[in-house]
Amino acid sequence: MPNVKPSTVLGRQLGDELRRFREQAGFSTAQSAEVLDCTKGKISRIENGHVPVRTPDLTALLQAYAVTDPEARERLGALARKANRRRRDGWWHQYGSVLGDAYRDQIELEAICDSVKTFQVQLVPGLLQTPEYGRAITVASRAWQTPEQIEQFVQVRLARQQRLAGEGALEFWAVLAEGVLRQQVGGPTVMRDQLEHIAVMAERPNVTVQVLPFSRGAHSGMFGPYLLLGFPQVSALGLVLTETPTGNIWRESETEVTCYRELFDDARTSALPPAESLELIRRTAKEYR
Repeated sequence: MPNVKPSTVLGRQLGDELRRFREQAGFSTAQSAEVLDCTKGKISRIENGHVPVRTPDLTALLQAYAVTDPEARERLGALARKANRRRRDGWWHQYGSVLGDAYRDQIELEAICDSVKTFQVQLVPGLLQTPEYGRAITVASRAWQTPEQIEQFVQVRLARQQRLAGEGALEFWAVLAEGVLRQQVGGPTVMRDQLEHIAVMAERPNVTVQVLPFSRGAHSGMFGPYLLLGFPQVSALGLVLTETPTGNIWRESETEVTCYRELFDDARTSALPPAESLELIRRTAKEYR
């Protein structure tokens, strides 16, 4: 399956909203095509996110559909602008030399989503990593060779974590297999500090951390890590990022997203409750002293 690019994802969200407004207005695709003096096929491609929507065309469609709500019009306009060009004002562009396209796409999508749910089998999720833990992971990956590249990549991880703080902070929910706590990354001191950091972060109102203990046995999520991204628009599609050794894959079909939502629900209901999870995390941290 080819990677889904942010432009495609945003285009799908925009197209989904335009389809909803078209149907509410009682327009057929043929009638919408008359508005833009184009073919019905182009309207379908717009609504499927396969072609970009120019601002004049968007304005014309919204006027035809009698969409007068300023907030809705601004939201759709922002989606169109983001879908039509790669954002050049994001902080991540200064790290272009150490970021591959797939990771840049992930950061760009994190910047506009409002929730992330993740299941991790062996590694602490990037949004919760300490600098030392992230540095050990980066070195082990062998993808970056020089100390400068490694340090830049670590700084990217730290910058991403700003999404967990301040106004409009990301709602973050992580279910960690117990192996995440036991896989010694960077040595005992790094692991102790890392687990203590997770415990501190989990006290934030927008951060939930659960641990799925070994004693639960086989479970449906044990075959690999993934992230579920949610977006603020009611009609927006969710996204799933599955992580593999040869590259991450974006999944956007309703069937696949629903499947991973069910997997996450299974994981969180099988895991220890948040309070018990924090107790286990703190106990494990003490074992590294």
